[in-house]
Amino acid sequence: MVTTDPSLRRTPLFEIHRHAGAKMVGFGGWEMPVEYSGIVAEHLAVRRAAGLFDVSHMGQFEVEGPGALSFLQRVTCNNVAKLSDGRAQYSALPMSSGCPVDDVIVMRRAADRYLIVVNAANIGKDFAWLKAQDPTDCTLVDRSDSYALLAVQGPKAEAILAPLTALALEKIAYYHFADGEVDGRPATVSRTGYTGEDGFELLVAAESAPRLWERLIEAGRPQGLVPVGLGARDTLRLEARLCLYGNDIDETTSLVEAGLGWIVSIDEAKGAFLGRALLAEQKKQGAPRQLVGFEMVGRGIARHGYPVWLDGERVGAVTSGSYAPFLKKAIGLVYVPTARAAVGTEIEVEIRSQRVTARIVRTPFYKRPAVRVG
Repeated sequence: MVTTDPSLRRTPLFEIHRHAGAKMVGFGGWEMPVEYSGIVAEHLAVRRAAGLFDVSHMGQFEVEGPGALSFLQRVTCNNVAKLSDGRAQYSALPMSSGCPVDDVIVMRRAADRYLIVVNAANIGKDFAWLKAQDPTDCTLVDRSDSYALLAVQGPKAEAILAPLTALALEKIAYYHFADGEVDGRPATVSRTGYTGEDGFELLVAAESAPRLWERLIEAGRPQGLVPVGLGARDTLRLEARLCLYGNDIDETTSLVEAGLGWIVSIDEAKGAFLGRALLAEQKKQGAPRQLVGFEMVGRGIARHGYPVWLDGERVGAVTSGSYAPFLKKAIGLVYVPTARAAVGTEIEVEIRSQRVTARIVRTPFYKRPAVRVG
């Protein structure tokens, strides 16, 4: 199925998705595969074996020069000075309100060379915002069109990727990366992930992506690897309680409210950044509301935007909600007043004009075992 909206951009893998029979949809200004064999089947394949994702719609900015570190310290909330070469860091671009322009990953290639990975729908906005922060003694370049990004996720990801590279994958720790070759082509291989499973991201030249995709499918098929679309990517990240920008976090949600206070550094060594004082106060005193996870008690699936009630008062709306294929239950996320956010608290989700009982639970909903078998 192919859309006909000429305004949507396409990744270098578009033709491969089309020939594979993927259902294509518009997402963040891009025409992307939402599913191939079905969302549930793809979700379970990632939990049990492995899945291959096209995430080439994500953006990449290069920051280079003697002032790169000081600039990044000013525009991000995490302490970039803690990074060494080959390390990555989850962070955000905070505003004076303590709310994020975007959540990002910062990767240090060298003391004066960094790569920022940003969300697809925010590439233009993020780049303009960063330019407006007056980068000094460094250059800021949008390289998004030069790269493609593939992700191999699942307990068998390392075994599938290993034959295609000389890199010692077992030595690439979580939130680290290494440069080398994959299938004979230059690649940056990172280990971050957005599924709750182990796995790798392969940043390659755009023209290298189609062959690499086909080689990964060929190498991984005997071990259960399948291509995975945005549908299962969303249910996987929700089970792992990973935020989606535009749903769970945006320019109206503070980082502390969203449960992301752990990426906000208020150390003296970090220095000043937008929203620091407000976020420091919220980390100390608590935010007025809190993003919590819930599971449905009554019948029904909570979807994004559904009203949420607590003790007869409407307190918000579902930010993310779905049936969780691996957990076999309906789950979701919602902001509620912090004073009423205790685990076990019952809430009601309005589904087709009917209020259905749900219960606040601990998150993440799913956490992968330390050791996976088979």
